[in-house]
Amino acid sequence: MKFMRTLGLAGAMIALPALGMAQEAEEAAPMLVPTDSVFIFNSLLFLIGGFLVFWMAAGFAMLESGLVRSKNVTMQLTKNIGLFSVAAIMYYVVGYNLMYPLGDWAIQNWFSGLFPSVAVLEAVGVERDALDDYGYASTGSDYFFQLMFVATTASIVSGTVAERIKLWPFLVFILFLTAIIYPLQASWSWGGGVLSEAGFSDFAGSTIVHSVGGWAALVGAIILGPRLGKYGKDGKVNAIPGSNLALATLGTFILWLGWFGFNGASQLAMGSVGDVADISRIFSNTNAAAAGGAVAALILTQVVYKKPDLTMVLNGALAGLVSITAEPLTPTLGAATLIGAVGGVIVVFAVPMLDRLKIDDVVGAIPVHLLAGIWGTLAVPLTNSGASFGTQIYGIVLVGIFTVVASAIVWYVVKLAMGLRVDEETEVNGLDMAELGMEAYPEFSKGGAA
Repeated sequence: MKFMRTLGLAGAMIALPALGMAQEAEEAAPMLVPTDSVFIFNSLLFLIGGFLVFWMAAGFAMLESGLVRSKNVTMQLTKNIGLFSVAAIMYYVVGYNLMYPLGDWAIQNWFSGLFPSVAVLEAVGVERDALDDYGYASTGSDYFFQLMFVATTASIVSGTVAERIKLWPFLVFILFLTAIIYPLQASWSWGGGVLSEAGFSDFAGSTIVHSVGGWAALVGAIILGPRLGKYGKDGKVNAIPGSNLALATLGTFILWLGWFGFNGASQLAMGSVGDVADISRIFSNTNAAAAGGAVAALILTQVVYKKPDLTMVLNGALAGLVSITAEPLTPTLGAATLIGAVGGVIVVFAVPMLDRLKIDDVVGAIPVHLLAGIWGTLAVPLTNSGASFGTQIYGIVLVGIFTVVASAIVWYVVKLAMGLRVDEETEVNGLDMAELGMEAYPEFSKGGAA
């Protein structure tokens, strides 16, 4: 036994130099990650990010349902599940190919989107040898992830125009928004179009997603007009409290959670150490910005209104998230917190500004998604040396003009063809009973008028 231990020790001593040489060789030439492993991890990132962003649909539904009156809760829930489903179908039928044109990006290829998407899903049971034909990730996973973004854009509109819009005209507008308006402008940046060529930088969509939803919501709110009783003849603003702040708070936390997928998976790769480190940094910065926005709104409402305002704090957190979405990778934690805090400040001052203009935004989506989205896009050059203020402004203006004009055309056509707004009696009694014949809280209301 002693002899065997001695022999083993001698063998180890002989092997040590060889092990050292092997380690040096490995350091000199790092082991390459197999192609199929990169494919798997990249696809997994899209899938995880996609279902996190899908969960944001629940967040929007809860937030909006909590901020509208109880007589309109069922309508908001119906609109949210309806808009997501319409978005899913229209992105497949038209939007995907419009956003990622077949062949080189050019005007003639925009119209490839008139036909159902091709080559979205790999063949069943794709073999490893065929991976080179499919790129660096599953096309199905990429399609699934991108679909969640167009659905998010549609959700933004729903809350602003709540409590006075008819269901079917709203869904018709969403059809055009998700099939044409969103995909077309997104193709200019993420589909290799004019903004991409100009150097416009919008990492996860402060402008491409959030401001587009905000612009469409703003135009809709102006065309619809304010809710009955919101603004008095003497210019007084009458507060209309929501039905369930607990539900609104839950919705905000769900959105906060979903945003980790929204921003993190926009890294678009998880097949290397560097990618995973970057995703971790994005998660941390996203969280810091949300906290900065919430705290800024909390402090500012205490100073301005003498009491903290929960709805402002909730929207402050969301504004912080929107603000960091344009560039969640390059800021430090401190810079991300400050970028988010500015978003929270924007919300506190923008809400009364809209009221002075008599633009009725039920849930505060315009300050959160439009104004904070513009701020976040402008803030990119502060931490990313590859971006310029001129190019960022160019992108904001181009996307804004296109979305406003296109949205106005669709809203007006739908208004002429179907009408947009419910009649006065329906609005007073609530859309739940008049439009849907059911209430969210039947035990606590009488005839839907609570």
